[in-house]
Amino acid sequence: MVEPIRKSTREEREQWLREAHYNVFQLRAEQVYIDLLTDSGTGAMSDRQWSAMMMGDESYAGAKSFYHFEDTVRRIFGLKYVIPTHQGRAAENVLFSYLVKAGDVVPGNAHFDTTKGHIESRHATAIDVTTDDAKDTQKEVPFKGNVSLEKLETVLKENPGKVPFMVLTVTNNTVGGQPVSMENIKQTCELCHRYDVPVVMDSARFAENAYFIKIREPGYADKTIKEIVREMYEQADAATMSCKKDAIVNMGGFIATNRKDWYDGAKGFCIPFEGYATYGGLNGRDMEAIAVGLDENTEFDMLDTRIRQVRHLAQKLDEYGIPYQRPAGGHAIFVDADRVLTHVPKEEFPAQMLTCELYLEAGIRACEIGYMLADRDPVTRENRFGGLDLLRLAIPRRVYTDNHIDVVAAALKNVYDRRETVTRGLAIEWEAPLMRHFTVQLRMLRNE
Repeated sequence: MVEPIRKSTREEREQWLREAHYNVFQLRAEQVYIDLLTDSGTGAMSDRQWSAMMMGDESYAGAKSFYHFEDTVRRIFGLKYVIPTHQGRAAENVLFSYLVKAGDVVPGNAHFDTTKGHIESRHATAIDVTTDDAKDTQKEVPFKGNVSLEKLETVLKENPGKVPFMVLTVTNNTVGGQPVSMENIKQTCELCHRYDVPVVMDSARFAENAYFIKIREPGYADKTIKEIVREMYEQADAATMSCKKDAIVNMGGFIATNRKDWYDGAKGFCIPFEGYATYGGLNGRDMEAIAVGLDENTEFDMLDTRIRQVRHLAQKLDEYGIPYQRPAGGHAIFVDADRVLTHVPKEEFPAQMLTCELYLEAGIRACEIGYMLADRDPVTRENRFGGLDLLRLAIPRRVYTDNHIDVVAAALKNVYDRRETVTRGLAIEWEAPLMRHFTVQLRMLRNE
């Protein structure tokens, strides 16, 4: 269905952003013209998904909707044991509660915010082992989400008995929605298993990753997305998934594994945290919609249409000379804020400032994936400035037209054209100790 959206004035946006303490998460949805904050739970479901919801069995235990959901996950991923959860971070919370203890080390290819938060909140350490290719946003490499096998082996060698698992994120959101190659997936799993370390795949955008394997990696052009997905998970020990992305639903997630001990252990945390093991925080109708969404979104045409819209935005930014993480990823464009707001020091959070400037320009809400999201080092409490500082323009699935995308590009061009006038950024007035970017309160320094 469609809904009307209202254009606001610059004066209104200035007031609203000030009241939100320069944190776009705190804006009301009706204060936003085009919302690219996230692609999580914001997609439009299909007619088949809406129809399936009418068949939801809401039995507390053993609902037929669970078994339909379970059968679909088993068929697509090839993983035997399935636990539903209400979203991806809940899946992490349940599984990590069983597996992670204080002093552990968990390597991964650039853990996303909730993943790192669930590790660090348990007094364990998340170590980034992403390839160095990801650090150069202008370098054209087909699989920038790959794991550096050298970095990973160093972590495994130096921490015997302290690595409960490795997190392999497909696609790699933190470095720009970049895919991981099939070769790298297999090499990573083989290396971890050599050190008796299991692999958990963060699978929020697994289908988009399979799409890039099909179109970029030799030997996969003639394989279906579903065939590629099964091959991706052949050597993995478990998967956590936020179904709000590649299953195109508004809420849902799961844990899937071939390890009976993990399944039994995780169930013990699912029941008090989420709900009984056959519903895990979900309605039966949610599980029906997920089952259909997983099937539909592991077809090439669906993925191709979606990813071509992301590519369309990239082409517009190329036309305007705006730097972003190249090549374009599957769910978003990540603008390199350090290369745009060159006069704003890193201590004043350039990507967060660019987020504010884009909203003030045209009412477009994007998301900072950078120094603010990185949080402080849990030991030194210093800001972590070692990674990329990016403005993410996440495109919801089946929601906006190319005309909307053109408006986004034009607004960003207007900000880019006056970038030399933006010389100051933002300062923190209040922050939470963990995952601060959701609730942080800021002040704009240039207005002082």
